[in-house]
Amino acid sequence: MKKGRIRHMAVFTLKSQYDSAETKKFLADGEKILSSIPVVEHFEVLKQISNKYDFEFGFSMEFANQEAYDTYNAHPDHQAFVEERWKKEVKKFQEIDFEVY
Repeated sequence: MKKGRIRHMAVFTLKSQYDSAETKKFLADGEKILSSIPVVEHFEVLKQISNKYDFEFGFSMEFANQEAYDTYNAHPDHQAFVEERWKKEVKKFQEIDFEVY
């Protein structure tokens, strides 16, 4: 990752069962909706493989700069996903934002 870029990650556990249709739909919808926001780059849906950490999934994405990240946060599709899906279906989460040191 180049200096000035931002990597945003949200790690989370859903209220639905790990392999359920609801979980698969949430992950697929999250990818479709959030990756379609023009400033989002390198979107990935991740699953946890370590027993050292108790979050089950992650969304990871990159932004060209702080302005792009702010645009994403204010984007109506992101805000709608948070209100209509995230707040209702996510049991617990942690957000992490990184830039190159």
